[in-house]
Amino acid sequence: MFGRIARRYDVANHLLSGGADFLWRRRAAKIVASWQPRDVLDLATGSGDLALAIQRRLPHARIVAADFSPDMIEIARKKGVANTIVADALQLPFADSTFDCVTVAFGLRNMADWDRALSEMVRVLRDPGHLLVLDFSLPAGVLRPAYRFYLHRCLPLLASIVTGQKAAYDYLGGSIEKFPSGPAMLELIERNGFRDAAAETLTGGIATIYTAEKR
Repeated sequence: MFGRIARRYDVANHLLSGGADFLWRRRAAKIVASWQPRDVLDLATGSGDLALAIQRRLPHARIVAADFSPDMIEIARKKGVANTIVADALQLPFADSTFDCVTVAFGLRNMADWDRALSEMVRVLRDPGHLLVLDFSLPAGVLRPAYRFYLHRCLPLLASIVTGQKAAYDYLGGSIEKFPSGPAMLELIERNGFRDAAAETLTGGIATIYTAEKR
């Protein structure tokens, strides 16, 4: 699915989020930079936007960008991501304690086993290492019904116009509804080897950044 939309992935993301995705990644990169990691693994890197944002903040750090889709990795390489690898997040090809920080933006939700993916992230982190997860969430209050309408009715139609692949976005609303957020996500993270999990909501709760340290 991601291979089919790789060529138009960036355009779709920017348009469908109203450009908010730039601000979300900028905030995520600022948080990562505050930890001053030497080695960073960006999982489900997609076209590499978060990896590049982190690299701009930390020009001397080693950023490794990994994704399950070879087509996405090819796009990331063309955009200037230096260290890329095609890899399955459920079985990472890295030794234990290789990285100071692991990030994943809009990717954990799409992984087949969230617990296993987080356990792999813990394994490859040094002690103490940091985790940052950026993903969609459901806003609270009066914004929620309108957002749900957009997710299920408007977004797939707009995506089909931009990418020509409506089916690739039909799943998105349901995946966001099912994905744990808030306290449920903090509990998921902490039961898989992390501590001090915290959440920062963005744009009224449409997206959330979760951070934690290796336990």
